[in-house]
Amino acid sequence: MYVFLKLGHKARTNEEFCENTGQRKPSFAFMNQKFPRISEARLKAGIFDGPKIRELLKDHNFDESMEDNERKAWISFKSIITNFLGSHRSLDYERVVEELLQNFQALGARMSIKMHFLSSHLDYFPENCDDVSEEQEEQFHQDIRVMEERYQGRWDVNMLAHYCWCLKRDVPNVKRTRKSLQKPFMAH
Repeated sequence: MYVFLKLGHKARTNEEFCENTGQRKPSFAFMNQKFPRISEARLKAGIFDGPKIRELLKDHNFDESMEDNERKAWISFKSIITNFLGSHRSLDYERVVEELLQNFQALGARMSIKMHFLSSHLDYFPENCDDVSEEQEEQFHQDIRVMEERYQGRWDVNMLAHYCWCLKRDVPNVKRTRKSLQKPFMAH
């Protein structure tokens, strides 16, 4: 469940951040000026790759172009990257995660399933989030994309239960407590 972490989760969190900063705000104008080759639609949606996110993280002018609530959310985003998503987890990572969620809520961000896992299932995350392989990360993103398409952006208990059931069902070589009476479709 923790495989979305590395830069993929950073990108999604950045998307949520950008979706909630308005087009007419100075921070949006700053991103538009900094990345002239990115379409306005991608900027509005906050779709950036890893190098562009790293570039924004290092740019102090970007911080200064934001309003107070945006800046607080951005600082929380930077803090979660250094204190939780990296190779070393800080001792107060729970406070860092809670602060991120509060600042994103104040910004008006919706809680995606990835943010839900970050807020509700911290015990599933490994000590070193950089250990997650690219294949695991990509598989998670594909699974989530299918769920988002199936439930058309509605986040409810049924969708979450369905996703968790799929995770449990797709674990290979697990001894089940009940044996199926039916034969597998492709059995020879």
